[in-house]
Amino acid sequence: MKTHDQLIKAMMKRPGVKAEVDRIEREEAVLLDTLLKARHAAGLTQAEVAERMGTLAPAVARLERSLATGRHSPSIATVRKYVKACGKKLVLQVA
Repeated sequence: MKTHDQLIKAMMKRPGVKAEVDRIEREEAVLLDTLLKARHAAGLTQAEVAERMGTLAPAVARLERSLATGRHSPSIATVRKYVKACGKKLVLQVA
């Protein structure tokens, strides 16, 4: 029986899988950059965003870190709360 890491390594050798993972990582990097720019433009710390979201600062830190590492994709509802806490509005576009 293969371990989880062995399965991931084998799957990443498949061109279609690797391309999709790369695409998702690029999109999440753009999302993270956009969220950080919104927070910095609003002059807010993670703790201030967390308070406005009704959560704790470590949750905001985990959200930002998860996008940086690609380990977790936040829900649209969570991104919407984050953006609203920064005084912005989330606009989704399908192209």
